[in-house]
Amino acid sequence: MPIRATLLATAILASTLPTLAQTAPNTLTKQEAAQGWHLLFDGKTTEGWHSTHGPDFPNTGWEVKDGLLSVTEHGGEEGGNAGDILTTRKYANFELLVDFRITPGANSGIKYFVDPNYAPGHDGHGSAIGFEYQVLDDALHPDAKKGRDGDRTVASLYDMIPAAKDKPVKPVGEWNTARIVVRGTHGEHWLNGVKVVEYDRATPQFRQAVAESKFHVYPHFGEANDGYLLLQDHGFPVSFRNIKIRELPPTPPQ
Repeated sequence: MPIRATLLATAILASTLPTLAQTAPNTLTKQEAAQGWHLLFDGKTTEGWHSTHGPDFPNTGWEVKDGLLSVTEHGGEEGGNAGDILTTRKYANFELLVDFRITPGANSGIKYFVDPNYAPGHDGHGSAIGFEYQVLDDALHPDAKKGRDGDRTVASLYDMIPAAKDKPVKPVGEWNTARIVVRGTHGEHWLNGVKVVEYDRATPQFRQAVAESKFHVYPHFGEANDGYLLLQDHGFPVSFRNIKIRELPPTPPQ
């Protein structure tokens, strides 16, 4: 190869390296950092997370490997392995991004507005209570057929509002990207760049959805303006990465 061509090829390769580094999993681009994004998982440690059963991260049931935060197999029992993991602080108005990858028949969830004071179901051994962005294999897990109008399928606001029927979900084994946006009483669920759920907690329609859900037994459910974030241990192998958040003003800038 001529010297000039070699130098040109080297220059082109060098110019692409920063871009590749910026888009590596569990990192922030300069633009994201400038926009106020923060990583909730660095791909190496469990810093910022703890068990719902205590102040430490679970010793079993979860693993950090190859840049992934994963639930390990435990036969699909809700909270039956190590239990869910919570952020160490609450969030009120925010935009949250999470990549998730499921295995056949898997069930999990990304929760927000979690209140540890609510006693979990299943005689206190189930998952902590909050709003849930459902993570599910709709084709194989029976929960997809329960609830009302598909409100337990992937990307739905679990047991309250179903995700759009034409949601762009990727096949089992591939990465999907969840996006949750909360501003004041307004909330949105996105899946792979498409908005699939939208609600306002202050409306009669939303209060009716709560009343018809399994959460009607919890006084004032859905009325709090902040809460913890949670990743659910439902005993199925599920992996997460690129967990990042930025806090927002309660109303959009004018």
